[in-house]
Amino acid sequence: MSLQGNVIPIIHWSRRSLCLTEDPELFFPVSTEGPGREQYERAKAVCRRCPVQHRCLEYALNTYQMYGVWGGTTPDERRAAMTAPRQGAR
Repeated sequence: MSLQGNVIPIIHWSRRSLCLTEDPELFFPVSTEGPGREQYERAKAVCRRCPVQHRCLEYALNTYQMYGVWGGTTPDERRAAMTAPRQGAR
């Protein structure tokens, strides 16, 4: 599937995301320490209430989003999910 083919589904689900009404900077903390840690937690709290949280996380994993909070996860959490053995795989 071409990149262009992926744009329409992304636009569809993201229009229902709660982050659209938040300051985008909330989802891209500068660090994981001090105020950045609190910012990550505030962003993740928005995600926990979001009706498209799982679609957002799926998108982030499929497109290797390296920065920011996506689907209620930090970049480190997504990296860990991508490297963890798949359940049922041998």
